[in-house]
Amino acid sequence: MTTRREFLKAGLGGSALLSVAGCARPSADGGRERILAALIPVILAGALPAGDQQPALVERTVAGVGKAIAGLSANMQAEIGELFDLLAFPPTRMLVAGIWSPWDSAGKDDIAAFLERWRNSRFALLNSGYAALHDLVFGAWYARPDTWPAIGYPGPPRIR
Repeated sequence: MTTRREFLKAGLGGSALLSVAGCARPSADGGRERILAALIPVILAGALPAGDQQPALVERTVAGVGKAIAGLSANMQAEIGELFDLLAFPPTRMLVAGIWSPWDSAGKDDIAAFLERWRNSRFALLNSGYAALHDLVFGAWYARPDTWPAIGYPGPPRIR
């Protein structure tokens, strides 16, 4: 059985870790571009064509996510920034996401397992994090007219 002292130590340790994570900005964009470049091929598996064109399509989707985030309110931008800070900071990435290697060398199976854990988590905060990542990536991908034929969308109706 956990004693009160152990519980307080764990709480203080977790609090200190999150404080350090909040103070350490991995890069100007919170490491967002590296994280998205690793997540997009997994999130868009089946929709993203493989081959030589994939890196350019991933890059365009990363830019689309950035544009979508820029269109959000300041509060939402801050929350998304905190999500990417959490995923970029190695100790919190390991503890919360279960990704032990840097994002650019993480395996697709590991990333898929992380996304599935967050998607089916009993914690609403992790569910929200998954939904944010999923919706931003899908929104950026399907906002481009060149991706519409893959889902059978003919485009908006033409006004004559």
